[in-house]
Amino acid sequence: MEYNFVQHIATGKRFEDRITVTRSRSIGLPTQFFADNKIGDFKYAVLFYDKSSSAVGIYFTNDESTKGKITITRNNQGYGGHILATSFFKANRINVKKFSGRYDYQKKALKELGIDRDGEMYIIELKEKEDASEV
Repeated sequence: MEYNFVQHIATGKRFEDRITVTRSRSIGLPTQFFADNKIGDFKYAVLFYDKSSSAVGIYFTNDESTKGKITITRNNQGYGGHILATSFFKANRINVKKFSGRYDYQKKALKELGIDRDGEMYIIELKEKEDASEV
Protein backbone atom coordinates (compact mmCIF):
# COMPACT_ATOMS: atom_id res chain seq x y z
CA MET A 1 0.00 0.00 0.00
CA GLU A 2 1.31 3.41 -0.90
CA TYR A 3 0.76 6.53 1.15
CA ASN A 4 0.84 10.17 0.25
CA PHE A 5 1.84 11.74 3.56
CA VAL A 6 2.06 15.52 3.92
CA GLN A 7 3.98 16.78 6.93
CA HIS A 8 2.02 19.00 9.31
CA ILE A 9 4.11 22.13 9.86
CA ALA A 10 1.44 24.65 10.88
CA THR A 11 2.05 24.21 14.60
CA GLY A 12 1.05 27.10 16.76
CA LYS A 13 -1.52 28.31 14.24
CA ARG A 14 -5.17 28.51 15.15
CA PHE A 15 -7.72 27.18 12.73
CA GLU A 16 -10.67 29.19 13.98
CA ASP A 17 -13.08 30.24 11.27
CA ARG A 18 -15.81 31.85 13.37
CA ILE A 19 -16.32 35.61 13.44
CA THR A 20 -15.49 37.20 16.80
CA VAL A 21 -17.13 40.11 18.58
CA THR A 22 -14.58 41.54 21.00
CA ARG A 23 -15.03 43.49 24.20
CA SER A 24 -12.99 46.28 22.60
CA ARG A 25 -15.79 46.87 20.04
CA SER A 26 -14.11 45.15 17.12
CA ILE A 27 -15.16 42.33 14.86
CA GLY A 28 -12.37 39.79 14.61
CA LEU A 29 -11.68 37.92 11.40
CA PRO A 30 -9.43 34.95 12.29
CA THR A 31 -6.78 33.59 9.95
CA GLN A 32 -8.84 30.63 8.76
CA PHE A 33 -11.92 32.79 8.06
CA PHE A 34 -9.70 35.33 6.29
CA ALA A 35 -8.16 32.64 4.06
CA ASP A 36 -11.30 30.58 3.38
CA ASN A 37 -13.31 33.64 2.32
CA LYS A 38 -10.49 35.51 0.52
CA ILE A 39 -10.96 38.58 2.74
CA GLY A 40 -7.44 39.69 1.82
CA ASP A 41 -8.86 40.63 -1.59
CA PHE A 42 -10.94 43.40 0.03
CA LYS A 43 -10.12 46.78 1.60
CA TYR A 44 -13.38 47.56 3.38
CA ALA A 45 -16.25 46.08 5.33
CA VAL A 46 -19.82 47.40 5.48
CA LEU A 47 -21.87 46.58 8.58
CA PHE A 48 -25.62 46.11 9.01
CA TYR A 49 -27.76 45.39 12.06
CA ASP A 50 -31.17 43.76 12.33
CA LYS A 51 -32.40 44.72 15.79
CA SER A 52 -35.38 42.34 15.80
CA SER A 53 -33.17 39.27 15.35
CA SER A 54 -29.98 40.70 16.91
CA ALA A 55 -28.16 39.87 13.69
CA VAL A 56 -25.05 41.58 12.36
CA GLY A 57 -24.41 41.52 8.63
CA ILE A 58 -21.03 42.14 7.04
CA TYR A 59 -20.14 42.45 3.40
CA PHE A 60 -16.72 43.13 2.00
CA THR A 61 -15.95 45.56 -0.81
CA ASN A 62 -13.25 47.54 -2.55
CA ASP A 63 -15.66 50.28 -3.61
CA GLU A 64 -14.24 53.56 -2.29
CA SER A 65 -17.60 55.32 -2.73
CA THR A 66 -19.54 53.00 -0.40
CA LYS A 67 -21.09 54.97 2.45
CA GLY A 68 -20.24 53.73 5.92
CA LYS A 69 -17.33 51.56 4.79
CA ILE A 70 -14.79 50.60 7.46
CA THR A 71 -11.20 49.73 6.62
CA ILE A 72 -10.22 46.15 7.34
CA THR A 73 -7.16 46.18 9.57
CA ARG A 74 -4.79 43.32 8.78
CA ASN A 75 -2.53 41.61 11.26
CA ASN A 76 1.16 42.34 10.56
CA GLN A 77 2.12 38.67 10.83
CA GLY A 78 -0.65 37.52 8.47
CA TYR A 79 -3.01 36.27 11.18
CA GLY A 80 -6.31 37.52 9.79
CA GLY A 81 -7.59 40.95 10.70
CA HIS A 82 -10.34 42.93 12.35
CA ILE A 83 -12.92 45.64 11.78
CA LEU A 84 -12.83 48.46 14.31
CA ALA A 85 -16.57 48.93 14.84
CA THR A 86 -16.85 51.23 17.86
CA SER A 87 -19.37 53.59 16.26
CA PHE A 88 -21.44 50.66 14.93
CA PHE A 89 -21.78 49.06 18.37
CA LYS A 90 -22.49 52.39 20.07
CA ALA A 91 -25.02 53.56 17.46
CA ASN A 92 -26.93 50.29 17.73
CA ARG A 93 -26.61 50.18 21.53
CA ILE A 94 -25.00 46.75 21.46
CA ASN A 95 -23.32 45.98 24.77
CA VAL A 96 -20.21 44.10 23.66
CA LYS A 97 -19.62 42.89 27.22
CA LYS A 98 -22.84 40.91 26.95
CA PHE A 99 -22.37 39.74 23.37
CA SER A 100 -18.61 39.22 23.00
CA GLY A 101 -17.53 35.82 21.77
CA ARG A 102 -17.13 33.65 18.71
CA TYR A 103 -19.99 33.20 16.29
CA ASP A 104 -20.70 30.79 13.51
CA TYR A 105 -21.83 32.62 10.41
CA GLN A 106 -24.02 32.06 7.43
CA LYS A 107 -23.55 33.54 3.97
CA LYS A 108 -26.34 34.94 1.84
CA ALA A 109 -26.24 36.65 -1.55
CA LEU A 110 -26.63 40.42 -1.20
CA LYS A 111 -29.35 40.44 -3.85
CA GLU A 112 -31.29 37.82 -1.87
CA LEU A 113 -31.29 40.31 1.02
CA GLY A 114 -32.55 43.19 -1.11
CA ILE A 115 -29.16 44.86 -1.64
CA ASP A 116 -28.58 45.60 -5.31
CA ARG A 117 -24.93 44.53 -5.47
CA ASP A 118 -22.98 41.44 -6.31
CA GLY A 119 -21.36 39.60 -3.44
CA GLU A 120 -22.27 37.96 -0.18
CA MET A 121 -23.19 39.02 3.31
CA TYR A 122 -21.80 37.19 6.31
CA ILE A 123 -24.43 37.06 9.05
CA ILE A 124 -23.97 36.35 12.75
CA GLU A 125 -26.78 36.22 15.28
CA LEU A 126 -25.74 37.75 18.58
CA LYS A 127 -26.43 35.71 21.69
CA GLU A 128 -26.18 37.11 25.19
CA LYS A 129 -23.53 35.35 27.24
CA GLU A 130 -24.92 33.25 30.06
CA ASP A 131 -22.64 34.88 32.61
CA ALA A 132 -23.46 38.39 31.35
CA SER A 133 -24.95 39.30 34.74
CA GLU A 134 -21.44 39.21 36.16
CA VAL A 135 -20.18 41.74 33.59
